[in-house]
Amino acid sequence: MIGNTKIDKTDRKILKILQANGKITNAKLSEEIGLSPAPTLERVKKLENSGIIKSYHAELDSAMLGLGVNTFVQVSLKGHNKPNIETFLSRISDIEEIIECHHITGSGDFILRIVAKDIASYQQLMLEKVSDIDIVDSLQSMVILSTFKNSKEVPVPADN
Repeated sequence: MIGNTKIDKTDRKILKILQANGKITNAKLSEEIGLSPAPTLERVKKLENSGIIKSYHAELDSAMLGLGVNTFVQVSLKGHNKPNIETFLSRISDIEEIIECHHITGSGDFILRIVAKDIASYQQLMLEKVSDIDIVDSLQSMVILSTFKNSKEVPVPADN
């Protein structure tokens, strides 16, 4: 059982396969799990409708798109309260270079993942958009030099 959805070994196999290849055809998926196409499709629909499968995406290569600078930015707000959090989230939602935003514990309030063309573009973004948000108290940037693991696959726990 995951959440409120009962899943079995076959469902787990489907989830693993779909994470590795979201473009797999139903025919190929059914062949790999050992079921006919109709029940395979029914299982996939069940996993989608339950919310376990949220969506399907194409992963893009940011460097090939000319976005050569990737950073994490730890953000601390002037006050950690609901109005400040809502204001911050509203302001960053329109900044397309911010591709991830996580509410965190510890010394900061949020961690952002930002992509930019180059350091000059990144600096301009930080000065003109992010640090311009009046409730931002401090920013700590961490430029990603290289990435050694970037798995998009979530481990699917077995039933206990």
